[in-house]
Amino acid sequence: MGYFDSVYASDLPHRAAAVYMYLKDRSNKDGVCWPAIKTVARELKLSRATVCRALDDLCKAGLLSKENRWRENGGKTSNLYKIL
Repeated sequence: MGYFDSVYASDLPHRAAAVYMYLKDRSNKDGVCWPAIKTVARELKLSRATVCRALDDLCKAGLLSKENRWRENGGKTSNLYKIL
């Protein structure tokens, strides 16, 4: 059984499966990564809105957790994602 078999067998939209595999490919050994939505969208050739919907799909399915990251000056930076 391959690592992505559960993703392939799920009822997730194609956008969510693509984003999941992208994040998994870029995550560290702990399953953590922090790419910008703009970067994910550009590299997967999806709109930013589609990437956001895919991230929501993955969080709702329990495959991903998302944490907002903040700069010291209070500005928002990229999100931190953890593959579950």
